[in-house]
Amino acid sequence: MGEAQIIDGRAAAADIQERVTRHVRDLHDERHVVPGLAVVLVGEDPASQVYVRMKEKRAAEVGIRSFEHVLPESVTEKELVTLVEGLNDDPAVHGILVQLPLPGGIDATRVLEAIAPAKDVDGFHPVNVGRLVTEAGDTLVPCTPQGCMLLLDRVHADMTGLHAVVVGRSNIVGKPVAQLLLQRNCTVETVHSRTRDPAAECARADILVAAAGKREMVRGDWIKPGATVLDVGINRIEPGAPGNDRTDGKARLMGDVCFDEARHVAGAITPVPGGVGPMTIASLMRNTVIACCRQHGVPVPPDL
Repeated sequence: MGEAQIIDGRAAAADIQERVTRHVRDLHDERHVVPGLAVVLVGEDPASQVYVRMKEKRAAEVGIRSFEHVLPESVTEKELVTLVEGLNDDPAVHGILVQLPLPGGIDATRVLEAIAPAKDVDGFHPVNVGRLVTEAGDTLVPCTPQGCMLLLDRVHADMTGLHAVVVGRSNIVGKPVAQLLLQRNCTVETVHSRTRDPAAECARADILVAAAGKREMVRGDWIKPGATVLDVGINRIEPGAPGNDRTDGKARLMGDVCFDEARHVAGAITPVPGGVGPMTIASLMRNTVIACCRQHGVPVPPDL
């Protein structure tokens, strides 16, 4: 079998960004509304700081107004919830994102539940989770799972009847992406840490989504020939550590799939980096515009 089609997440994200930019401009010109995104960062986690900067940069590029709230690690849960409640009441803010993880001593669930569901652009509020599961409509879908589906749309015009296997059952990726695949009429299976023979289960998949957070867990012989493979894993290998052969002294990012093996078996596959990752931030911008439209009674553009 030849080389797999590489699913270019950067190109797909650029397409979304272009549409978001156009609709942000239309909202401003026609409704005199500027979508606003509030990002709350607690503490000094380096990875979180980098991610927040990337979000702010992308928001500026598409014309979304960004409100940054950087709080010390010593902030109390009550103070954080009070900030979120104030953002709920701020008409200039249409989307609220609290960057995870939060420091110990703060109940992340309580903080996330304090976000108004209409402004929950991460899609983690129980109301949005329930709407996703019940297909109730007007939900905000978690960004990474939504990004996965948008990438799959570039490969499959119709997913009806395909066997989909999701590796991982997290609330952030595994569970919601399984629900989204069910909505596309896939037959969906979840592989997790207690699955007896994960390799055999993965080998049945027409669509395989790897989101376990374990470096190169999925090997080439786990993959059905011709399958579409989405690698959600982002595993950071520090300079000098085993597996990092870079000569520039920088960290290396590796996925949950052994790409060098999988690309000779799969029909299509996302790389790491440059696959699912760019779609997460693009989906965040998309969700912010959708939230803004709904809060102002504007029809959501069908091409978003």
